[in-house]
Amino acid sequence: MADVARLAGVSSQTVSRVSNGFPGVTEETRQQVMAAMRELGYRPNSAARALKRGEFRTLGVITFSLSTMGNIRTLEAIATSAAQQGYAVTLLPVAVPTQDEVNGAFSRLGELAVDAVIVIMEIHLLDAATVSLPPGVQVVVADSDAGDRYTVVDTDQVGGARDAVRHLLALGHDTVWHLAGPEDSFAAQRRAHAWRTTLTEAGRNPPPLVRGDWSAESGYRAGLRLADEQDCTAVFAANDQMALGLLRALHERGRKVPDDVSVVGFDDIAEAASFLPPLTTIHQDFAEVGRLCVEGVLSKIRRPEHDAPTGQGTTLVPTRLVLRDSTAPPPSHR
Repeated sequence: MADVARLAGVSSQTVSRVSNGFPGVTEETRQQVMAAMRELGYRPNSAARALKRGEFRTLGVITFSLSTMGNIRTLEAIATSAAQQGYAVTLLPVAVPTQDEVNGAFSRLGELAVDAVIVIMEIHLLDAATVSLPPGVQVVVADSDAGDRYTVVDTDQVGGARDAVRHLLALGHDTVWHLAGPEDSFAAQRRAHAWRTTLTEAGRNPPPLVRGDWSAESGYRAGLRLADEQDCTAVFAANDQMALGLLRALHERGRKVPDDVSVVGFDDIAEAASFLPPLTTIHQDFAEVGRLCVEGVLSKIRRPEHDAPTGQGTTLVPTRLVLRDSTAPPPSHR
């Protein structure tokens, strides 16, 4: 800093003000200091600056899976929103969701110097007695069933699934089959429960649930089974990737979509409009989920006294039904 000050012909304090972005420096002086920095290859020491200010301008993100489209899009939205607020993101994937792994992840993030943590936790874990997040850490959780203990931001899983089932019933289908996600997924459980409840409330008998693992391949395998169910005229798939595999299986078995079987997905991935036929699906606003996660955790950093007890609870982001060409009235109604 002293070298920069000598070359620029200013005081070390002026160099400090320029490097920290403080006001009170003329544009001409700022450009003069910046030119000296470039000539000398000087870069401000962000670690020292963080220690002085007491903040690192970095958010930690812990996630237990990068294999699902929902988690990837949520992570992307968090990173984008954080960057807009002037924060970087440090990602820490955790292979095995256990208490030891969770504690280890928080310890590693502490060593990496982060201001707060966002946890993307699709599976049921925080509601289990064996796992908890370390006290004293500012945390927001995405996609979890832990609203009484932590601040949670999630898609309205129930509302989206309900809209999917009601749409198919309104077309005249006697009932709706469900291709569900994995049992340990909070989102899959919520969607399956809403599917069953909506059918029961409409006076319809829920068919046997068919389960996949979020992948297109599992959707294909499940679709081969559903294609043999001659009374299956409508399927609500818990995500678009499984719906893609389902469409392929129905095609191979000679069941036309939507003439013979209507299909609704969940997520509204970018490729859904390019499926054959284009997929009717439930749109998730991942960008809003990411924005609210970042907004929530920054609020905790800036006003930690608001964290408890009013800082807890769940914020639900609304979904919407996107109508395309994969749904139609059943053959009996045409």
